[in-house]
Amino acid sequence: MDKIKEEDLKLIIEQQTQLHDLVNSIGMLEAKKHGNLHDIATLNKEINEFKEVLEAEYGQIQINMEDGSYTKIEKENVEGNKED
Repeated sequence: MDKIKEEDLKLIIEQQTQLHDLVNSIGMLEAKKHGNLHDIATLNKEINEFKEVLEAEYGQIQINMEDGSYTKIEKENVEGNKED
């Protein structure tokens, strides 16, 4: 039976191991990405629900994230006039 040189076999095994490790790493990253995307969707839902709570309490407002102060957002009607 003929065989390839030992050093060639070692290189092939090393390359295949590296390839397997990289493919495995990509799979783990994709799984983490999927989990992170799910977490983002969940957090966005929670944010929107809390926005509704805040709007019920304060009306439509713009919040200063540095100090918590806010200003009311005035609605405009179809003609562009401000509504109270």
